[in-house]
Amino acid sequence: MAYEAARVRFKNVPLLPELCALIAGASLPLAFAPFSIWPLAIFAPAALAHLLAQASPFQSFLRALLFGIGLYGVGASWVFRSINDFGFANFALALTLTALFVIGLALFFSLPFYLFKRFIRVKGLAYFAAFVCVWTLDEWLRSWFLTGFPWLYSGYAHIHSWLAGWAPLFGVFALSFLSVASGLLVVESVLALRNKNRKRIINAAIALATIWVGGVILHSVSWTKPLRSDYRVALMQPNIPQHYKWFSEYYPYIMQTNRDLSRDAWAKADLLLWPENAVPLFYNEAQTYLDELALRAEVSNTALITGILYDDENAPRWFNAIIGLGLAEGKYFKQRLVPFGEYVPMEDWLRGTLRFFNLPHSVISAGEAGQASLKVADFNLAASICYEVVYPDLVASYARDAALLLTISNDAWFGDSIGPIQHFEMAQMRALENGKYLIRATNTGVSGIVSDKGEVIDTLPQFEQGTLISAVTLKSGNTPFSLWRSWPIIVICFAGLLVPLIKRKIAPSQAAPQDSIQE
Repeated sequence: MAYEAARVRFKNVPLLPELCALIAGASLPLAFAPFSIWPLAIFAPAALAHLLAQASPFQSFLRALLFGIGLYGVGASWVFRSINDFGFANFALALTLTALFVIGLALFFSLPFYLFKRFIRVKGLAYFAAFVCVWTLDEWLRSWFLTGFPWLYSGYAHIHSWLAGWAPLFGVFALSFLSVASGLLVVESVLALRNKNRKRIINAAIALATIWVGGVILHSVSWTKPLRSDYRVALMQPNIPQHYKWFSEYYPYIMQTNRDLSRDAWAKADLLLWPENAVPLFYNEAQTYLDELALRAEVSNTALITGILYDDENAPRWFNAIIGLGLAEGKYFKQRLVPFGEYVPMEDWLRGTLRFFNLPHSVISAGEAGQASLKVADFNLAASICYEVVYPDLVASYARDAALLLTISNDAWFGDSIGPIQHFEMAQMRALENGKYLIRATNTGVSGIVSDKGEVIDTLPQFEQGTLISAVTLKSGNTPFSLWRSWPIIVICFAGLLVPLIKRKIAPSQAAPQDSIQE
């Protein structure tokens, strides 16, 4: 009786469900680094599921939209810092562009839930199962549609929870699936307890135990084998202010800083990693400097890998690149570019209208898929540049034949916001998914080393110059995720939505007129 009375009062408060959706969405980013309150990744989606359960399609769209505004308004707030501090935009313009960005992402987030409520009429446990599938597919769609914005997936919150053991099998989307399912199983347990339905309580408890205990057991499995445990790496963090990065008068200082920070590493490390665009010149302009570095690397029997802008001699194209010198061989061109920072969408319309649409080097071309891996001696390296490390399937495609993962970045664009911390956490997930050590060199941090279990071995302090020298383990073999990537969990989710659609088409008269999570 008390529950029913509270539910009636809840329904009679104008816009209270919408406010709750906004608050639930704003709480979800607190599940990620640097806050790491991971239970919020379980209960925030469960709150949204409850708010949509008996709502109309339009109400569901509005509540999911507000949830998305809360999620991205808090979780992607670092976009404002990038636009305001480095995008030549004043406060008002930066705020407007950030708001448009957040609303656009929220609209994309909310549309699948509108379609879900419009076309799939289920209730009880079937509603729970369908909601989990919609949530997971929503995240997956955001990983590739219009080049994607694969940020703030609920599965990232579980890099340190018991669910982490599932990541090497099915990846971050599986962690999202299991996280949301866990929250809804808790809701199911509460409803069953209220109705004194012992069978439902037992079934929910068994399902929860399978998910969480299974994660613990799987976390102890070693999917890859060590090749060499004493491979020495050095990560260089120059901490060059972003405002100085592309001004020619600072080039001598930047290049000398690179030399100074690497001085001790030549004799102590097998591999020296410099960050994204550490060399502030185009490849063909920097030949004298690169020849000097290559000779130093060869004399010291060291591999040097650095970021640089690569200019194509055969066509007027420029690439954000990684090149190998000394014992390292090959080059890699970035495939997933950052909109506005590296290229301008709808360039013919936007270029020249605002200074923000004319950022330095926003004319980068995307590299081709299927590029050859970087090599050092007789093993491969899986390379990714900055934003690319947040694409799980892209990294997995290169990790398959690699002994070590590496990523370089320049997170100075984010300032001292939460962006760099979130970025590093996502890099941790790539190491866990693929069962390989990951090394990360950035301009201002976070530079660090991550184990094959996604655990941080060592880092350099943010916004300080320094060189981190440590040992990593080279690994052979592949995790199931490296081989299958995200497809198994995506197929499961599509199948989970296809079944109720087919049932509704076969027997439309039996479809529930209104969704309910209650019996």
